[in-house]
Amino acid sequence: MIRPVETMMTQHPETTYPKLLVQTAGELKQRVALREKSKGIWKEITWDSYLEKVRHLALGLEHLGLNRGDHVSILAENSPRWVYADLAIQSLSAVSVGIYPTSSSEQVKYIVEHSQSKFIFVGDQEQADKVLEIREEVSGLEALIVFNPKGMRHYTDPIINTCQSIIETGAATDKKQPDRFYQHVRQTRSEDTAFLIYTSGTTGPPKGCMIPHRNHISNVLGMNEVFRLSRKDSVVSYLPLCHILERSISVCIPLVFGYSINFAESVDTVQENIREISPTFFAAVPRILEKMHSTVHIKLKETTTLKRFCWRIGYPIGKKAAGYRMAKKRLPLPWFVAYLFAYITVFRSLREKLGLLSCRLMMSGGAPIAPEILSFYHVLGVFAVEMWSQTESCGGGTGPHSDVKPGSVGQPVSSVQLKLAEDGEILINRESAFAGYHRDPKATEEVLQDGWLHTGDIGQFDEDGHLYIVDRKKDIIITSGGKNISPSEIENTMKCSPYIKEAIVIGDGRKYLTALIQLETDNVGKWAQSQKIPYTNYKSLARNEEVSSMLSGEITEINMKLARVEQIKKFYILEKELDQDDEELTATQKVKRKVIEQRFKGEIESLYQSV
Repeated sequence: MIRPVETMMTQHPETTYPKLLVQTAGELKQRVALREKSKGIWKEITWDSYLEKVRHLALGLEHLGLNRGDHVSILAENSPRWVYADLAIQSLSAVSVGIYPTSSSEQVKYIVEHSQSKFIFVGDQEQADKVLEIREEVSGLEALIVFNPKGMRHYTDPIINTCQSIIETGAATDKKQPDRFYQHVRQTRSEDTAFLIYTSGTTGPPKGCMIPHRNHISNVLGMNEVFRLSRKDSVVSYLPLCHILERSISVCIPLVFGYSINFAESVDTVQENIREISPTFFAAVPRILEKMHSTVHIKLKETTTLKRFCWRIGYPIGKKAAGYRMAKKRLPLPWFVAYLFAYITVFRSLREKLGLLSCRLMMSGGAPIAPEILSFYHVLGVFAVEMWSQTESCGGGTGPHSDVKPGSVGQPVSSVQLKLAEDGEILINRESAFAGYHRDPKATEEVLQDGWLHTGDIGQFDEDGHLYIVDRKKDIIITSGGKNISPSEIENTMKCSPYIKEAIVIGDGRKYLTALIQLETDNVGKWAQSQKIPYTNYKSLARNEEVSSMLSGEITEINMKLARVEQIKKFYILEKELDQDDEELTATQKVKRKVIEQRFKGEIESLYQSV
């Protein structure tokens, strides 16, 4: 039976992101739009300067030969230049295509070729070399534009241009024809594709999702019913900009609401940069929040007896307060006083060390997360929510509008209509979804049927209309006894352990469940040192019998939280860390379950051999 959820449709706005840039920059002018840390100093970029850079770059790209409908790839780390390129491309009614900076040359080749990119922006020499390596194998690539050409002075390939030279060419055009850029912007259409977002490729080659301005802007407005972002907010940009979550938060939503974006100095300095900025809004994928959670728990074990005592006393108080906070209820006076004491003595310093002291909202998205992880942040005094959306849904989905229910991803936002099919699959109205997969009509037809986007996720509603994600439809385990089990819920429970980085639950068609486990190297290493257990690397930890015994104790505790049919009977510690380069993880660190099951087939079979 199909169960619809009543939603109020937000009218699709007839605008585009370049038009919003012109509008917002015209209003905010000298207010700070972007910050970038360079040589230890945070450099501020005003909205006026932001618009000028985009304007000059767009006119330079036009001079280089970019036309309406052309595709341009961007292969670089997060930076203001990434954003300039993105909006300059869109300003000419062309389509920008993000590529993960961690991609191999072969992965770059696939996306550049599949997207039919005419130009490609690269961050530096390392990224340029990837493109030059596959250049002869890709037809139609006419220009390589480098943001930072350091170390490339002796490169002589005529395809290479510097971003600065393109900007200078555009500046000269702008001086002669000051209205030319704005003419291009006025010609951008809301129904046109703004950018391609390539899927993570968990089940095969990545597919290019065509994201129209209109649908994405509509969903941005809808999702802000939960975010409540305004010009007062500040965000740190650190997740890859080619992912729809970071693209939305660091490029698109600021054009509507005018808050400032702070670009992390590098991947290695993200935590330090977050502490320096102390953002008011913090968005993350579950792996980031799990890592922060496990780090805190390990450090608590290493701290003084007094601090551990304060934590043991304060945590139950924080847990009680978190229940009231999630329900949006006022904390009774005695509990308020107790929590205030716990906050001052314990929680405040932890928030400060995590860079979350000013954070009014933390959002987890991109994959399911264990309720215990989000509850931990509520204990610290951070209002944390889990939201659900997809690239194919143009970022539109669900989020808690008021109260937060553990395990729920909230209620549908007003920009989408959402219902469940008879088998529980979540369906979203086609009007707010993507336009389809680039150059893949068959795959498009499979997911866009009868006016609805078939998301592939299984969900269920409670009596208040809160949605709970059960699992991906294709990942549901059916045991030999006929029991339907969601592996992601069990895996998330396992990853609450500070010693487990990744868990892959196995059991489809089997009598019982088993798991492949990747150790959290740093935390297990510290435990081994405390136990005076010698080790040299990850593999030696994985093979150590005492580590296995310790992990067995962890699994026993985890099993106590699970129903009997969900309990892990046996496990195998992977002797290598899962790696994106080995095609075991996506660029967003999602496990490629089918690849893992095939690659470790022998190890899995050993878990089902009779003893």
